[in-house]
Amino acid sequence: MLEELIKSSGAIKYGDFLLRSGKRSHYYIDKYMFETDPEVLNCIAEEITRRIDPKNYDRVAGVELGGVPLAVAVSLKTGLKSIFVRKRQKEYGTANRIEGDFRSGMKILLVEDVVTSGGALFDAIKIIEEAGGEIKKIFVVVDRMEGGVERIKEMYDVEVLITVKSLGIPEGAPES
Repeated sequence: MLEELIKSSGAIKYGDFLLRSGKRSHYYIDKYMFETDPEVLNCIAEEITRRIDPKNYDRVAGVELGGVPLAVAVSLKTGLKSIFVRKRQKEYGTANRIEGDFRSGMKILLVEDVVTSGGALFDAIKIIEEAGGEIKKIFVVVDRMEGGVERIKEMYDVEVLITVKSLGIPEGAPES
């Protein structure tokens, strides 16, 4: 069902795209198309909630910007407070890298939208761990099946909700 909702949201785009990893790809998963659709977001949150026991976590974390709606949706379903991991430290106010009620020693459920090489996710993990958080589990909504999830699984408990294969996206590695 989630695959069909993501497809119908218009999130799958074909063309020539530059990815965060620096690679080029013949398709793009526009996460904002599915993350701004209440029906899809609700389905994602329900699926994650179904697979966890909220008592095992202190917070649900999302990486700015795409992980924020995911963390909020899961927070609303589980009752866990959410926190947001900034890619860069802001230069005003509290200047926090982690926004929300976070303290060292907390057990974190980390949610991520789309993983290609895993670079953004590894950056967020490092920020949380350097602040004293413990990553207990990671959920990835869409795995582009380009090695990022496998690299992360070597060190962390990771679950993938859907893959590009399950979305029916034609095979073929991104062009260099």
